[in-house]
Amino acid sequence: MTEDQTPVQHRIVVVGGGFGGLETVYNLRGVEVAITVVDQRNHHLFQPLLYQVATSTLATSEIAWPIRHLLRRYKNVLTLLGTVEAVDTAAKTVITADGDVIPYDTLVLATGARHAYFGHDDWEPFAPGLKTLEDATTIRRRILTAFEMAEREPDPQKRAQYLTFVIIGGGPTGVEIAGTIADLARDTLKGDFREIDPASARVVLIEGGSRVLGAFKEDMSAYAKMALEKLGVTVHLGNPVTACHADGVEFAGQTLRARTIIWAAGVQASPAAKWLGVPADRAGRVVINPDLTVPGHPEIFVIGDTATVANGGKGTVPGIAPAAKQQGKHIAKTIKARLAGDNAPKPFLYHHAGDLATIGKRAAVTDFGWFKLKGYLAWWLWGLAHIYYLIGVRNRLAVALSWLWISVSGVRSARLITQRDAAEEDKSA
Repeated sequence: MTEDQTPVQHRIVVVGGGFGGLETVYNLRGVEVAITVVDQRNHHLFQPLLYQVATSTLATSEIAWPIRHLLRRYKNVLTLLGTVEAVDTAAKTVITADGDVIPYDTLVLATGARHAYFGHDDWEPFAPGLKTLEDATTIRRRILTAFEMAEREPDPQKRAQYLTFVIIGGGPTGVEIAGTIADLARDTLKGDFREIDPASARVVLIEGGSRVLGAFKEDMSAYAKMALEKLGVTVHLGNPVTACHADGVEFAGQTLRARTIIWAAGVQASPAAKWLGVPADRAGRVVINPDLTVPGHPEIFVIGDTATVANGGKGTVPGIAPAAKQQGKHIAKTIKARLAGDNAPKPFLYHHAGDLATIGKRAAVTDFGWFKLKGYLAWWLWGLAHIYYLIGVRNRLAVALSWLWISVSGVRSARLITQRDAAEEDKSA
């Protein structure tokens, strides 16, 4: 290289502004690289609290932040709003739906996942899942609209359908949604209606497995079921749903009539495996090497819900936020080592901090292996853990005050019906 030539910076493209993608960028601050972040939305979303937007507890702005704002001090980062449609591994470029061709030396795919209907995508209009802010506001709208329609419905049977809420899937999201809807009906909406008693609403949680919170220890799972039933939630175990339609759901040979159905039963990875032309598991996740790279492509990393990687002898790394953040740090460390001339593969080691889930506004379960807690104290610990990971002092204070106010008064201030969709119009006709 002659003296008048400027060395070309290493080009890193990060697709996805979630926990893993942003953690990768954060840990490359000050490194002489050129980073391009591409996301189909302009905001980073704190997904663990998304269900609280769906159930009128929090506002959208309290759990989402503009990606540009979060990266505004990173002068080596270019942020682009766009949807990736393909990856040319031979040319080392990323292609967007708008026709942009973005070259890379290192590619990080952290594109997350969507809900999966196990081959029944036709169920989605009747049973929306919960992965985006749009999903959350749709579910919130349907929940609140159901009470409004029940208030004006003179037919007792149709009114009962409006006041029946079905949640499919007994993992943390399903348990948290069921408990919060029960609180909403029996506490928050008390006294707001004249023709109906919101407390008469029926909340039903359907889990195809033998217990709720299947990833937790059995005693924690049993406590969660008991806490849900104490809130008035009906829990059905061992019988998966066989059909979803405008009038309700079918399972165990019966039809449960309901106007509001929420899907929390499974996830499907983004099409990253198809972009790369590499093997994927049943959920569409890219099967990657222990160092988080794609087989045959050491320059491509795949993390988070988009990837499946062995966790030593303990199964696979879970698709949760702490895991994605750890993976982002690992990738940044690997990139730094490579820039320094060390190209030896470095296996990723996941450190599981624990499992947490809340049931309503005053109970939760926490399992850190060496330390377990359930009940009201566990709820406080769950709340502190989530507040700690929120971005910005303002948001931490806003969420803490919202939770404290709800715990004391039962009032949720985010009960807004902003728009009705075609599916709701059809069901109310």
